[in-house]
Amino acid sequence: MHPDDTFDQKTTETRPEDRSADAASAERTIGRHRATEAPSRGRRALLASTPVRIALATGVTCCLGVVAVTGTRGLAQTDRTPVAEAVADRAVADERASRSLDRAASPVPTSASPTPKPKPSPSATKKKAPKKPKPTKPARPRPVAGLTQMQMDNAKIIVDVGVDMKMPRRALVVAIATAMQESTLLNYANGGVPDSFNHPYQATGWDHDSVGLFQQRPSSGWGTVAQLMRPSYAARAFYEALLEIPGWQAMSVAGAAQAVQVSAFPDAYAQHEMRATTIVDALT
Repeated sequence: MHPDDTFDQKTTETRPEDRSADAASAERTIGRHRATEAPSRGRRALLASTPVRIALATGVTCCLGVVAVTGTRGLAQTDRTPVAEAVADRAVADERASRSLDRAASPVPTSASPTPKPKPSPSATKKKAPKKPKPTKPARPRPVAGLTQMQMDNAKIIVDVGVDMKMPRRALVVAIATAMQESTLLNYANGGVPDSFNHPYQATGWDHDSVGLFQQRPSSGWGTVAQLMRPSYAARAFYEALLEIPGWQAMSVAGAAQAVQVSAFPDAYAQHEMRATTIVDALT
C-alpha cells in the first residue's frame, strides 16, 4: 500500500487473493464457454453436411414439433443455443436409430383380401351315374344226391334250359331222371362215331350212334353230332320232344320219359325220380 493513500482507499483496495479468485472465476467462465462452443461448431459442421440434412428432412415432422416448443420459449436465435443444439442432436440420433440397418424391419400389416370361392364347373355339378355292378360268375352248385361236381354241373345246364323255356317243374324232374338213366349225367362220345371225339366229352359209349347226355341218335333226326354233343342243345331237344307228347303232364315220370326216348327198358327211369326231385330242388 502506498503511504499517501487514504484510509478508504486502503480499505477498498483489492486483495491479492480476491483478484486471483476473480481471475480464476473468469478463466473458468471462459473455459466453460470454450468447452461448449467447440462441440457446437462441430455439430454445426455436421448439420451443414448434405447427408445429415437429407436425414433431417425425412424426420421433419418430429423436428418441427420440437422447434415449435423451443420457439414458444424464446430460444430461437440466429446462432443455435446449447439447448437447441441438444434437441437437434437428439433428433439426429433418433433418426439414425430409426434407419439403422441392424434393426429388424417390422412387417407392414396388409389386409388379406378374401379369396373368392371357385365356382363349380357344370360337369362337377352333374351327378355321376352309378356304376353298374359287373356280372359275377355264378358259383358252381354244390353236389347233392350223391352226384360228383361234373354231374351236378351238367344237371344245372339241363335245369337252366328248362327254366329259360318256361317249362313246368315236373318237366325238369322228368329231364333229370332221363339223363341219369341214359348217361349218368355225363356227356358221352361214341366209339362208333369218330366225329363225337372232336368235341368236349366226359365218357365213351358204344350203343349204336347214340351220343351226349340223353344218348340221342343223329340217325333218328335229333340233330348233328356237333349239336348233340353240346349239353344245352341236347336238353332243349328233349324238352321240345316232351312238349309234343299229348297229356305228358298227367303221366308218371317214367311214362313221360319213355314216351320221348322209346327205350328198350321203359321201367328203368322210375328209380331215379326221388333223386331227380332232390337235384331240381337244389337248383331252383
